[in-house]
Amino acid sequence: MGASPPPAPAPGPLALTHRRLPGVIVICVGGEIDSTNSPELGTFVEQVRRPGEQIVFDLAEVSFIDSSGLHVLLDCARYCRSHGGELHLAAARGAPARLFQITGVASYLPVHDTAQHAIAAALAA
Repeated sequence: MGASPPPAPAPGPLALTHRRLPGVIVICVGGEIDSTNSPELGTFVEQVRRPGEQIVFDLAEVSFIDSSGLHVLLDCARYCRSHGGELHLAAARGAPARLFQITGVASYLPVHDTAQHAIAAALAA
């Protein structure tokens, strides 16, 4: 009998930062977003968002997102719209980009190739 493969490593902590521009907050996320850390993302967003702001999620450093992470993004989008803002997704690659396509999120929310494009669109809104 062969040895069992080692267990998959647990996802690391999320890297969460933000910066403010006039009327726009850019939230940079890094790591894997799943059910173990999506509450952390939700809490972070609730602490930094302001009514009426445009929100840009820079997802360039996100390698994976599951339905719980998607739920946080959609909740944030609903909050933005109900308070006169809009949520923009930026720089999603690989599995996150595919998730946005197959779930239809890409037709519901603005998705941009780069954070710079998303910021420009948010500032123009």
